[in-house]
Amino acid sequence: MMQHQLPYPTWEERWHPLREEWVIVAAHRQGRPWLGATAPAAAPPPRAYDPTCYLCPGNQRISGAQNPNYSSVYVFDNDHPCVGPESPEPAPAPPPYRTRRAEGLARVICYSPRHDITLPQLEVAEIAAIVQVWQGQTFDLGQRPEVQQVLIFENKGEVVGVSNPHPHGQIYATNFTWKTFDTEREAMSRYQRHEGRSLMADIIAAEQRDGRRVLFEDAYSIAFVPYFARYAYEVYVVPKRGVAHLHQLGSAEVESLARALKDVTVRFDNLWQQPFPYVMPLHQAPTDGGDYRDYHAFIGFLPPLRRPNTLKYLAGPEIGGGNFLSDTAPEATAAELRAVPTQHYSQL
Repeated sequence: MMQHQLPYPTWEERWHPLREEWVIVAAHRQGRPWLGATAPAAAPPPRAYDPTCYLCPGNQRISGAQNPNYSSVYVFDNDHPCVGPESPEPAPAPPPYRTRRAEGLARVICYSPRHDITLPQLEVAEIAAIVQVWQGQTFDLGQRPEVQQVLIFENKGEVVGVSNPHPHGQIYATNFTWKTFDTEREAMSRYQRHEGRSLMADIIAAEQRDGRRVLFEDAYSIAFVPYFARYAYEVYVVPKRGVAHLHQLGSAEVESLARALKDVTVRFDNLWQQPFPYVMPLHQAPTDGGDYRDYHAFIGFLPPLRRPNTLKYLAGPEIGGGNFLSDTAPEATAAELRAVPTQHYSQL
């Protein structure tokens, strides 16, 4: 008897060329019953200005410093950084253990003076201004001799531990590099040596040929759910021109990247008609003066939800076995995102 064929793969492994590891796709698991906790009661809608918010213009922060009455993007040194310029020298560790100083600078980027909006609700020009700040911060901090890498990211949503909904991101400029980007850098360099081509350029070409996972594309940028996605709604936003750092992009490329970011984040929110949580890191090369011509910078979105109020928990396969198990096929989640409108639901 002929068995019913599901439209997407139900059990297979897909090679993640940037992380050089296998991702297990088990799309048939997405419909399994969920007996977890229900969502908490909805909070009252936020206001454009919150007198209790330490990120709003004119308000006092926890440290006692007062914010200026800023009207656009505002950057300041984090009052409670995880790394600092004067970290103490750690005590020596006995073999086989090792220790070293974790030194650096931590900053906060307020995207807007408004407390009641998020990235997808900003205009393209406002998002472009944020990208320009990313560029300037990467360049300026990367010029410091003690800084080896500039990590810029946004955590959005309570489920990823964000306690303040004011739209903001963070910067860590550190005296060390980060493992994820080290792995990507080595993979890209090895691919260039062996194949004579750019790995990210080949990934982009593969996504263009397939087409099903592409969410946005213009002359300068492309956004897609990668073939090897680990999280259900993982998305890459990539400048088509290969640059190691975003500050190498020109004005037209910045505007394009802003349009792509707007498109993707609006789709996220429109999918379930609610603010969509994610972790958004900027993938850039180190700033230690090395040769990183093979590295292709991009922006990643790692959303923790696989359904409304249902988290993607890391358990046995991921934590114990070390390989991600994806409950959804990238083609299916891309189809969901492609089907939603690109005007924010709050403005419809």
